[in-house]
Amino acid sequence: MRNQVPAATLVASKPMWVNGSFAKRAVAILLAATTLLVTSCKKDEVDPTPDQTGTLTANAGADQQVQVGETVKLDGSASADSKGTPLTFQWTVAAKPAKSTAAISSANTAKPTFVPDEVGDYELELTVSNANGTSKDKVKIAATVAQPIVLDQSIKVKTVLTDRVANPDLPDYIVTKSIAVSHELTINPGVVIAFERDTRLDINDGGGLIIAKGTAEKRIRFIGAEKSKGYWSGIMIYSGSNANVLEYIDVMHTGSRSLISATKAGMALFGGGKAQIALKNSLFSENDGYGLLVQEGGILREFAANTFTKHTEAGILLDPANVHKLDQASVFTGENGRNVIEIRGYYLRDGNDVTWGGFKDKTPYRLVGDFAVESGLTLSPGVTIESDRDVMIMINSKGYLIAKGTTTEKVTFTGSDRTSASWKGMMIYSNNSRNVIENAEISNGGSQVIVSGKKANLALFGNGYLSIKNTNIAKSGGYGIYASYGATLNADASTANTFTANAQGNVQLEK
Repeated sequence: MRNQVPAATLVASKPMWVNGSFAKRAVAILLAATTLLVTSCKKDEVDPTPDQTGTLTANAGADQQVQVGETVKLDGSASADSKGTPLTFQWTVAAKPAKSTAAISSANTAKPTFVPDEVGDYELELTVSNANGTSKDKVKIAATVAQPIVLDQSIKVKTVLTDRVANPDLPDYIVTKSIAVSHELTINPGVVIAFERDTRLDINDGGGLIIAKGTAEKRIRFIGAEKSKGYWSGIMIYSGSNANVLEYIDVMHTGSRSLISATKAGMALFGGGKAQIALKNSLFSENDGYGLLVQEGGILREFAANTFTKHTEAGILLDPANVHKLDQASVFTGENGRNVIEIRGYYLRDGNDVTWGGFKDKTPYRLVGDFAVESGLTLSPGVTIESDRDVMIMINSKGYLIAKGTTTEKVTFTGSDRTSASWKGMMIYSNNSRNVIENAEISNGGSQVIVSGKKANLALFGNGYLSIKNTNIAKSGGYGIYASYGATLNADASTANTFTANAQGNVQLEK
């Protein structure tokens, strides 16, 4: 009630003439002032009822230009209610290319995602709502595909290949003729390289190296331009660089031509140059031949969590020196021509003692040729060693064998075709006191004479030594166990083990 003049003051400031016009005017002024006073006081004391209805505004964000296969981040967080009342969100696909099956992920949130799967325009609609009503807005997503870059020249300078195309099914690069790498090649996560028919990639020694480190979400893929088994040749590693690393890669559709030693494979390591790689979390699949070939002399510097499936041959072929690098978590079974780990190479050389472990998928080791142990070899419980026809295992004088299974996880030696007298057998020349076989199965040996005109699953020659217990020895083409003069076999060998269907007898000891 600011700037109000009291009614009494208005009356007293002027003389009052009784029964005169001035008196009438004074009364009127007095009444007006009183009314003004009352009205002004009421206005200050009582506010009008405010407007309770807010205004909703949906905001679906700015239009975007993206690639097919790219994860698009939508953003409706700029939507608002003028009164600050919380909103609910609902996104829908209002329009998309005819063949698209794309959908919105987490469509009832302010910031969902969307992956366009076809070239063209997509129209996405956002509806926001609350008790005050609803509001809608649309955003346009235009999806295109970048064309792959052609690689048809050998790499002679430091080179980095980047992820150019978001869709992992489409190539970033296409190799139209075989190329050789003689400098450092880095391949970033998400890169897809497609190879035309019969082409190959060589990582040369003397400066060439490859660093291909993908991620679980963005793998690096080496595939055929036509996605069929045996379309391109594969990857040949000659480089001995300790920087060579391959992680989260896929190698598929190879085997159109041999890589090395008349052998087809997705990838091969050249032994003569001591080629080496670290290989982790990688997939070899749908190759006409082997998935990975490691020639004797090549080096698996690291090996972990790799998968080999759908090959014409076995998933992997390697030399004895690299077998102990294989990890339990890697998978070597799954629609391969042979679901085994194939081992080619005569010697396990004199050196550090090694252990061959078992695998979660129970993959057996298969010897494709005679095999001589010249170091300490331990076989873990559950390991199975198969031998191809007429193949022999030798524990030489410098080596020893420890094959100790358990009652439930036995160590097994048998023939690859699991028929009687299919492989030659095991010969022990070593007199090392650590030679022991326990809780094992030895079967199907004795295909040919192993020593002194005798056939046997197991033979000791010279001053060979062995302690064998709790082992089943069966289906030999000759004896179960044969020990030549001067050899040492535990005295209870004939009673501490079981013998089944050995053609010439259970135990033969030469005196």
